[in-house]
Amino acid sequence: MRTYGRSAAFVALSVTAVATALTGAAPSQAVASANSATALSWRPCAQDGGPATQECADLPVPLDYRDPDGPQLSLAVTRVRSDRPAERRGTLLVIEGGPGGSGVQRVTEFGERLRQETQGRYDIVSLDPRGVGGSTKASCGLDPEDRELVNLQAWPAADGSIAENVTRSRRVAEACARNGGAVLRSLTTANEARDIDRFRQVLGEEKLSAWATSYGVYAGAVYAQKYPQHTDRWVLDSSGDPDPSRVGQGWLANMAVGAEDRFPDFARWASDPAREKEGLRLAQRPEDVRPLVLELAARLDREPRESTTAGIPLTGNRLRLAIRTSLGEEDAFAQAAALVQAARDTSVTPELPGVLRGPLPDADAAVTVGVVCNDVRWQGTVSSYRRAVAADRVKHPLTAGMPVNITPCAFWKDGPAEQPTRITDQGPSNVLMVQGLRDPATPYSGALKMRAALGDRARMVAVDHGGHGMYLDNGNACGDRAVTTFLNTGARPEQDTYCAD
Repeated sequence: MRTYGRSAAFVALSVTAVATALTGAAPSQAVASANSATALSWRPCAQDGGPATQECADLPVPLDYRDPDGPQLSLAVTRVRSDRPAERRGTLLVIEGGPGGSGVQRVTEFGERLRQETQGRYDIVSLDPRGVGGSTKASCGLDPEDRELVNLQAWPAADGSIAENVTRSRRVAEACARNGGAVLRSLTTANEARDIDRFRQVLGEEKLSAWATSYGVYAGAVYAQKYPQHTDRWVLDSSGDPDPSRVGQGWLANMAVGAEDRFPDFARWASDPAREKEGLRLAQRPEDVRPLVLELAARLDREPRESTTAGIPLTGNRLRLAIRTSLGEEDAFAQAAALVQAARDTSVTPELPGVLRGPLPDADAAVTVGVVCNDVRWQGTVSSYRRAVAADRVKHPLTAGMPVNITPCAFWKDGPAEQPTRITDQGPSNVLMVQGLRDPATPYSGALKMRAALGDRARMVAVDHGGHGMYLDNGNACGDRAVTTFLNTGARPEQDTYCAD
């Protein structure tokens, strides 16, 4: 959902360009036999920079849990075993964001540090959800242009028109209905929760602890609602509004607020005198950065600039998208500022960030669209989307109406496969939420809705910091300490608490 090159794909909670090598084997495209063995055959799959003892395996799960002995899918799973068996207390599941994020890659990136933080108390495990990474893939058979991030996210035209978005959204929905089949229809949050529980059973664990991030928070909350008896210590990091009537539609709309919450951090950074020697100082004062960026985007709407990527110009919407995706973490600010500087300098050819240089792979596009469209029926008519975009462009010009624009979900052939899970306060009081106050993807205002839904089941640690994903990433020592203490001892703050930056 987090570096600049791994910015969010469809709902912008996260995107991943998953390397096949991370699973130790080529992605499984075939539907496995119903008689597949349930015992996992682990194999080494360590990657550069990852845990030396990382292992991977393939887990068969039913295509349709109503027919458990019918066709099976294959999920890529991974583990890093405790290096202190005498201290081991259980298994910690890492639930990556997305939809479209790879749990296998997440463990490669964070597994060693997580094992150090938890001092060997857990085997650390994760999985690639259906459609992701080394797991069975789905395909919509989309044209390359329809798989470009600036088109999947449905940015309105320069004049605010959504006519092209309507045509594209209908075309994508029809292609997914025509080509996606049963595998695409099975890409749901409810099935991810069921797949997690199948993984738990095969691991032989009565309970799981978890660290869930971004969209993974929703998947983790759904699991905790469906299987509360199998949850131990449950960490929800960067939460979205769980409103079951909107789900992904609500998350997307909230990103307009998230961008507004976070942009002042970028403006302060980009106006800091320290940027002068780096050639990245955009303005003398923080309050001047926003109008500069908005005026530049409007100019690129009128006169796109040729980029270093042949056939893909820097347009106003590509600049807006690049800025928005950079807000996820401060390490990405420099690349965003460099793009702004290059766009202002007519003697320089701007270089697009990696995520904008070409289309997403078809399988990645399919899963990011499939999950949010399968989970709930999206509300609105073409005319209501048009009105919403017009209003949002005025209220939130940084995102120019994209968060409330029409998507393929408006034309999804079938309704949701089942009713979305309502997150409630019924269940064990074993949840710790950690949330940045200036999160551009899952804003604090939406996280408060998750906090209210969980009631006394949860405590929240609010971190006065910007960025998406707090624990071991964008947060601070206070927030990290609260999460580590909870995972290691089970102790939470007695009430919701605050960590100063």
